[in-house]
Amino acid sequence: MATITLITGSTLGGAEYVADHLAELLTDAGHDTETLNQAALDELNSEHIWLLICSTHGAGEFPDNIQPFVNQLKDQQPDLGGLKYGVVAIGDSSYDTFCQAGKELDQLLADLGAQRLGERLDIDVSQDPVPEDPAEIWLDGWKKLL
Repeated sequence: MATITLITGSTLGGAEYVADHLAELLTDAGHDTETLNQAALDELNSEHIWLLICSTHGAGEFPDNIQPFVNQLKDQQPDLGGLKYGVVAIGDSSYDTFCQAGKELDQLLADLGAQRLGERLDIDVSQDPVPEDPAEIWLDGWKKLL
């Protein structure tokens, strides 16, 4: 079984709720999980699988709680060649910056050499007001890639 670190980027708590739900499902499936709402690069193990759950704030910005982590990635440019990760992006399609933070985070990790497992999930809260529901469906397929 895998060890999965769930990293959240949340302004109003939606991404944290999704992370808590997914962590519970992963634990029930026999995986070890840890959820971080204030991730710091030097405290993360790149041998674990990272599952990033990030909402988009304002005009496509990262939520305040994940911005320091994103800055660390950009500034330090670590070699993440051995890292495997997944991304759940949360946004509202009525904005032209729909899921922008999650998309940028996905691209940043790929640029640093990390390997994404499966497809990124983009959740549209205007269509799915309970984002845990599409995340749970996505997780069923994602778990098979672990």
